[in-house]
Amino acid sequence: MIKFKTTSPEQTEKFGYELATSLCAGDVIALTGDLGAGKTCLTRGIAKGLGSTSHVSSPTFTIVNEYEGGRLLLFHFDTYRLSGPDDFLMSGLDEYFFRDGVCVIEWSDIIEELLPQDTIKMTIRGDGNTRVFECEAGEKYNGYIEKAVAISGAEKEE
Repeated sequence: MIKFKTTSPEQTEKFGYELATSLCAGDVIALTGDLGAGKTCLTRGIAKGLGSTSHVSSPTFTIVNEYEGGRLLLFHFDTYRLSGPDDFLMSGLDEYFFRDGVCVIEWSDIIEELLPQDTIKMTIRGDGNTRVFECEAGEKYNGYIEKAVAISGAEKEE
């Protein structure tokens, strides 16, 4: 597990931006954390890092927003209003995992059993401007995360 903290919304976005520079089509990032933890802020940085100029907001009422204009599509999910994995499957949303883009899923614990095996899982906690990230990822992704932490200036925690 990789643990680090950011100390401002701008630094959280910068981490997302730097992480996005390493992401490939088919990558999935699963986010958990309380309301206001910084999930959408991180996603905004990922969108910028992929080259999208679209305004990123939480897709709470639409479940998924698609952002184009970058080197890869970004599919931004908010599964908060789903009752469980069956809602996700019945809506055909699992097909996004196989499209040519990156998936970022807020409230991913609701569909955890459906997540691909090599998903980057991030739990975000914090208050004020400080956010603590706990990341679980495969070996390939650990390098991406470590690089993004270093370049963004986030503080590594033990």
